[in-house]
Amino acid sequence: MKVLASDKLSQDGIAVFEQAGIQLDLKTGLPEDELVKIIPEYAALIVRSETKVTPRIIQAGKNLQIIGRAGVGVDNIDLPSATARGIIVVNSPEGNTIAAAEHTLAMMLSMARKIPQAYQLLVKERKWDRAQFQGVELYGKTLGVVGLGKIGSHVAKCCLGLGMRVVACDPFVSRETAESKGIDLKKLDEVLEEADFLTLHIPKTAETKGLINKEKFAIMKKGVRIVNCARGGIIIEADLAAALRSGQVAAAAVDVFEDEKKALESPLLANDLPTLVAVPHLGASTAEAQINVAVDVARQIVTVLTGGSASAPVNIPTMRPALLEPVRPYMELAEQMGKFIGQVVKDTFSEIEINYKGEVAEVDPSPLSTIILKGLLESINPEGLVNFVNAPLIAKEKNISLKQSRAAKVEDYANEIEIIVRTKKGRETVRGTLFTSIGGRIINVNGFTLSAIPQGILLLFTHQDKPGIIGKLGTVLGEAGVNIAGMQVGREKIGGRAIMLINIDNKIEADILAKISRIEGVLETPKVVQF
Repeated sequence: MKVLASDKLSQDGIAVFEQAGIQLDLKTGLPEDELVKIIPEYAALIVRSETKVTPRIIQAGKNLQIIGRAGVGVDNIDLPSATARGIIVVNSPEGNTIAAAEHTLAMMLSMARKIPQAYQLLVKERKWDRAQFQGVELYGKTLGVVGLGKIGSHVAKCCLGLGMRVVACDPFVSRETAESKGIDLKKLDEVLEEADFLTLHIPKTAETKGLINKEKFAIMKKGVRIVNCARGGIIIEADLAAALRSGQVAAAAVDVFEDEKKALESPLLANDLPTLVAVPHLGASTAEAQINVAVDVARQIVTVLTGGSASAPVNIPTMRPALLEPVRPYMELAEQMGKFIGQVVKDTFSEIEINYKGEVAEVDPSPLSTIILKGLLESINPEGLVNFVNAPLIAKEKNISLKQSRAAKVEDYANEIEIIVRTKKGRETVRGTLFTSIGGRIINVNGFTLSAIPQGILLLFTHQDKPGIIGKLGTVLGEAGVNIAGMQVGREKIGGRAIMLINIDNKIEADILAKISRIEGVLETPKVVQF
């Protein structure tokens, strides 16, 4: 396995790969065509913000398992393409939190006290003039925070300590959570209307691109001061330049630009805007942050390449270690059940229902649903790789909906997982449970109660409950040299319909299955399930 770092990486990050015995090639500044040419050699790619990981690069990476972004934002990585290929994308969501938050505060204070402008006049132009550099205090002012993630929350905490009132908007944060931090949660326009200082801490997405524009500037207080250390493109730069010239915005501190390669051509820098403070994307540029993000992402890559789970997957959130750990005992059973029902269902289907009961319902079972979905889709998607990353996407492409429920009450067992697949002809169901001492068991198939070990090769078929069927079946299998490892029979009633689930030790040919189906009383050709 080889790893490619296409952007600069700290020595501490490099050391992680050396200690793991994994080859790391450091090749920076490569154009897209060159990356497309060499990426097939690599199992992992690690980048910062300079490399744009395009669909062409991802498509060419036939051996890529994981892409790591040494930082927070992943907008330079084409996530849909990576997800479709089953490639895990990870970042370092906490590695530069302190650096970015402190940089925001530095920019805010520099802007409020006109420090860069005063430095320019005194040191560069050799002039002493205090009068034109009267600033404003942060104390007693209202800070508007757009985005209460780790960075935004830390900025808010520090500014509360400086005596500011903090209002914020974030659709993913509850009012109770915000209030517990001393923050007043409001709608976006309300935050913009009340803020004396405004700071942005949101990713650049289709929804947030151009979020702050001339219409939004118009509803802000005249003389508002704005900081953007998040992502370029969230603010329309031409509109901010116009607002600075008019005085609607008293000052702005900008760390990021929509197109950093053409930053000098930005309307913010192409004009003389004396109330603008601007620096070249220094938010994470501390020695500590560069070490933290490089080491964090390098460790995740090594973990994934050696069979473990990433701690910060961007495109597979249900598989985070914090969610995985509580359900780890059930993971093998969940995948076995998914594979079982995926091979039992022969008709097209559009709905999967998963019900968790008892002890397994006490924790978030979302990772188990992803595992079940993977196991199930592997059986109906033989033309392509299915893994934990792309299983939800494949289900969506096939118009398969997934529902899950949790219930504390369960009969007979301490825990139970039930999978229901609805087809055009009806439905197929399987139930399973986990025993502490003996492991997982399939305990019900389509309403028939039994207790089968989901391992190896299973034969499944329905038949009439009548004497002689088991003996005739044993004869057919014995003559074919197929050994029976275990057998479970469930029935509705004496003489009614019954189901047989048989563990066998050998592969079985189609002609043997046909012979079984001709046994009097057997109602269908056996289905073969392989784990």
